[in-house]
Parts: sequence; structure tokens; C-alpha cells
Amino acid sequence: MSKDLAEVIDTSPEIIEQFIDVIWMERGLSENTLSAYRTDLKKFYTWLIRSSNKPVVDMLIKVDRKTIVNYLSELERRQISASSRARLLSSLRRFYAYLLREKNIETDPVALIDAPKLGRSLPKTLTEKDVESLLMAPDTATLLGLRDRVLFEVLYATGLRVSELVGLQLTQVNIQQGVLRVTGKGNKERLVPLGEEAVSWLEKYLSNTRADLLKGQVTDALFVTKRGAAMTRQAFWYLIKRYALQAEIGSAISPHTLRHAFATHLLNHGADLRVVQMLLGHSNLSTTQIYTHVAKARLKSLHSLHHPRG
Repeated sequence: MSKDLAEVIDTSPEIIEQFIDVIWMERGLSENTLSAYRTDLKKFYTWLIRSSNKPVVDMLIKVDRKTIVNYLSELERRQISASSRARLLSSLRRFYAYLLREKNIETDPVALIDAPKLGRSLPKTLTEKDVESLLMAPDTATLLGLRDRVLFEVLYATGLRVSELVGLQLTQVNIQQGVLRVTGKGNKERLVPLGEEAVSWLEKYLSNTRADLLKGQVTDALFVTKRGAAMTRQAFWYLIKRYALQAEIGSAISPHTLRHAFATHLLNHGADLRVVQMLLGHSNLSTTQIYTHVAKARLKSLHSLHHPRG
């Protein structure tokens, strides 16, 4: 590949950036969501250029249905998962709907393309015993260990998305009332109760630990690093992986696993599905209903294990 072609591929076309700006203003999407759209569209643009070996500026506008079908077929041959292909197609669908609305194209090349069929996979979760082991893993006699314990307690108590957790500001915490004011997807606000245990750990963290970590530095972020900066999603991902190994939790887990555990354990203990939907910040009840399958699967396994005719 020539140097000129590499430079074209490395840049994001202006029309993609215009699209990103528009959906950000119209829908108030998060930086992570906007980044995902940009990445998906750049991947498609890169594929177009490499396929033709001609860096044409308006190449994205001249795309037809057959080209997009060929792109999806190649992704399938490369064994890209159906869920990833569905997400890429969703990005293209929204992008070309935007171009059609702006009269940049006359017909939508994605309109008649079916999304890949997805199997309904259950989210990975943890047993209550596993969660307890994870919560106990940090050494709370140290500053960082206590902070990490509080991070896990708050996440398990609230079921926040990781971006919501690490993005918490001091002004979003009401210790007296025991609630968090969380800004979720689409800039929608919701109040989430913390529970007595999480409140107790938060009070310990806010009384001394946070100030000791900051060492005189000033920030509105609730959770901070030893450098005085706000906690990042990547740093938290590393923490939960490290403590999961330390706690000898067999299954591979991610920060999202504690969110799944929060929802599943609530349902196992009789919580109403609509209450769980509200706590998780799901727009549609159908998104939350996946957890009823997790709960049923758990009950079925317990029946098989303990019932004499299981």
C-alpha cells in the first residue's frame, strides 16, 4: 500500500465527522457511542479504499447495496461474530439514513439488507459467593485497597455501567439520603439507591482516603487514582481482572459482570422487573428481560443439583 493511500485511510472523512456531530447534537450520545460509530464507519471506508485501491473522497456516497453485502460477506468469511457484524450494519444504517435525509444520496443502500441472525446469549454473571469473594479481595488497610473495595461495593449495590461509575462526581452523591444521581445514556438522569453497606464504605472513603490520595490536588471526580486523576474505564477493567484472579474466581469476568450480577441477584430475591429496569437505566423493558432468563437458568441448575429427581 502506498504512503498516500495509508494517509487517506488514517484520516476520518469529513462526511463521517459531520454525521458524528449531527447525531451528537440530536441525540446527546456518549463519547463511547460516538467513538464506536466513527470506528465502524472508518473500517468500512478503509475496506472500500483497499478494495478499489483508489482513494476517492466521495466513495462513501457512491456505495450501492451489493457493495455493502460484499463487505458483510467478507466479515463473515473472516469469522467476525454475528453481533459485531450486526453492530457494523447498524452504524451503516444510521449513517446512510442521515445521508438520505440530507439529500446526499437518492436511495438508501442499506434499506433492504437484513441484519445477521443473533443467538440469544445469556450475560455472564457471578454467584453471590463469588461476589462476596471479590468484594473481600482488596486490602482495605491500604489507601488503594479501600478505594477499590468502595468501587466494587458501589458497583454491586447500584448496577451502574462502568462509564457511569468512573464518571461519578462528588455532586452526584447524597450520603444522607443514600442515593446517587446518575446521568446515563442519552443524558437521562436517574436516582439509584446505594444501600447501607455501600453508604458505610463510601463514608470511610470520603472521610480520609480520597483526600489522602489527592495529596492536595483538586478534582470533582468521586473516585481518584494515586496520581490525583479521575479513575478511567481501562484502569477499572484492570483492577477487576486482578482482584478476580486474587479471589480465585474461575470464570472470566469484566466490569460489566458485576452489573449483570446486580440485576440477576435482585430478581432471584424477588425484585420486580420494572424496578430493575429503572435501576439499570434501560429504555426498554425487553432489554431487562434477558435477566429473567439468567435467573431461571440459575433456578433450574439449583433444581437439577439438589432435587432427588432433578
